[in-house]
Amino acid sequence: MNFHIRSEKIDDYKGIREVNMLAFHREDEAKLVEAIRESEYFIPELSLVAVTDEHEIIGHILFSEITLETDKGNLPTLALAPMAVKPQYQRQGIGSRLVTEGLKVCKDLGYKHVFVLGHLDFYPRFGFIPAKTFGIESPFPVPDEVFMALELEHRSLDGLTGKIKYPKAFDTVS
Repeated sequence: MNFHIRSEKIDDYKGIREVNMLAFHREDEAKLVEAIRESEYFIPELSLVAVTDEHEIIGHILFSEITLETDKGNLPTLALAPMAVKPQYQRQGIGSRLVTEGLKVCKDLGYKHVFVLGHLDFYPRFGFIPAKTFGIESPFPVPDEVFMALELEHRSLDGLTGKIKYPKAFDTVS
């Protein structure tokens, strides 16, 4: 199957909502995308869609700005959330392409690290490791191994300890 990755357009909003609803079987992630899109933390170039040659949106990934609160001050960083692929298109490499191409754009925009709360069997293949390894804590009560970080710039988290702070938009997800 042929598909390409590009930044979202206004005409994609309905399709993005559908992808998230189908992938997660609930409305929370779709609402999260909409809340982030309406916030100051939204970066249009970092909302990417996977689109078939027939113009069907089959996947979506969103990176948005969050804060790393450290003893050396607050630093901007990115959250990868959510990432979704329509169920009938899963396990065909679409999610992997979204992550790979999304991380490239993050790096091109000058971001140094990305954090994700996600599946242990998926994100480590892109270099994500438990954030606790760097001394960075999740604000959520989750197992350490599912809250992960990736340095886009080598050693960019060295010497930092702290906690991630997510914007209010993330309160839509339970």
